[in-house]
Amino acid sequence: MAYDYTFSSESVGEGHPDKVADYIADSVLDASLTQDRLSRVACEVLVKSNIVVLAGEISTKAKLNIEAIVRNAIDSIGYREPKDDDVFNARTVFITNALTTQSPDIAQGVNARAAVGKKTSEQGAGDQGIMFGYATDETPELMPAPIMFAHRILHELHELRHSGEVPWLRPDCKSQVAVAYKNGVPAHIENVVLSTQHTADVTHAAIEKFCIEKVIRKTLPAKLFSKRTHFLINPTGKFITGGPHGDAGVTGRKIIVDTYGGTGRHGGGAFSGKDPSKVDRSAAYMARWVAKHIVAAGIAKRCELQIAYAIGHPHPTSIHVNTFGTGTIADAAIIEGIKKVFSFKPADIIKQLNLLRPIYRKSTNYGHFTKPDLPWETLSHLAALKKAVK
Repeated sequence: MAYDYTFSSESVGEGHPDKVADYIADSVLDASLTQDRLSRVACEVLVKSNIVVLAGEISTKAKLNIEAIVRNAIDSIGYREPKDDDVFNARTVFITNALTTQSPDIAQGVNARAAVGKKTSEQGAGDQGIMFGYATDETPELMPAPIMFAHRILHELHELRHSGEVPWLRPDCKSQVAVAYKNGVPAHIENVVLSTQHTADVTHAAIEKFCIEKVIRKTLPAKLFSKRTHFLINPTGKFITGGPHGDAGVTGRKIIVDTYGGTGRHGGGAFSGKDPSKVDRSAAYMARWVAKHIVAAGIAKRCELQIAYAIGHPHPTSIHVNTFGTGTIADAAIIEGIKKVFSFKPADIIKQLNLLRPIYRKSTNYGHFTKPDLPWETLSHLAALKKAVK
C-alpha cells in the first residue's frame, strides 16, 4: 500500500578516503585480470595520512608492480603533488604490501575439480553469503531516486574538477538528497546536502552559490524543486582538509553508497578488490541484472531479489523475489520464470556477464549499478524473460 514519506540517500566522491581505498583495490584487480583472467584477488586497502596498506589474498600469473599501480590510482583521482595542507599524494605516500596467496582450502572449494570432502567437481561459490538486487521504475536507470540524485551531483562535480574549469575544487566530496514521496512516487526534493573539499582562497558564499546553481539545479529534475527545498552546502563552514589526510579510509565501508542507498537491502559483503569468483560481488551484480530485467519487462514496478550461497557449493541455497505488491503475476511465478532464463551458478554468472576482464575500476565510483556500459546493466534477456513468464 502506497503512503507518504521522505527518504534520504548519500553518495561520496572518488576522493573520499573510503573510495580512495576502493579504487586502489579495484586497480589491483584490473591489473591482475589484464594479464591473467583467472586471477584470484581479494585485496583490502587502508589509507591514512601518507600511508597506504594493502592486505588480503592474490593468486595470479600476472607480474604486478604494486607500487606503480597504487601511485597511478592515487594520481588519477587527483591527489598528485605534495601540498602544505595535504600529505596524501601519489609521489610521496609510503606503501606497505601485505598481500599473500589465496588459502588452498578456499581455492579447492572454488576450483572446478573434485577434492576430498567436496561433494561436487563443479566450481563453487567463493564464500557463503546472501546477496540482494533491486530495481524500481522511479528513474530512467531503474534505480531509487534518492541515491541516483546523490550520484548525479557528485558525478557533475567530478567532471568540473577534472576539466579544470573550477580550480578551487579538491577531490573529496559528499552529497545527500532527501526525496519526499507522495503515494509512493517522488513528489519533491526536501533537502540537498553537499560538502566539497576546496582550496583556502575561495569564500563560503562563492562555494554555496556555485554548488546550488551550477551543480545541484543543473543535475536534478527542476520539477522536483519547490520553495520548501533546503540546501546545506559545506555546513561546517569550510572543508580544506580532506581525503586520507583528514580521515582514514578502508575498502568496503561504502556498500550502501555502492548499491541502493538503503532503499533496497544489502547482504553485507563488499565489492571492490574482489574477483568474480567471490559471490559477494558477482552474485550481487547478477541479482541487480535480474531485478532490472523484471522491472524493465513490466512484470513489476519494484523488485528485490535475494540469492544465498554456501562456500564451495555450485547452486544457490535459496532464491527469493519480492515485488512489494506491484507484480503483474505472483512472486513465485516470477521465480520460476527467471530460473528458465538465468543460471545462478557462480561459474555461469561469470560466463553470462563476461566478468573475467578488467572492468572493475569503472564500477568503483558513483554507484556500481548506474553505468549503462557495464554488463549487469544491460537488458539482453528481456524478450526471453517476457516469454518465460507468459
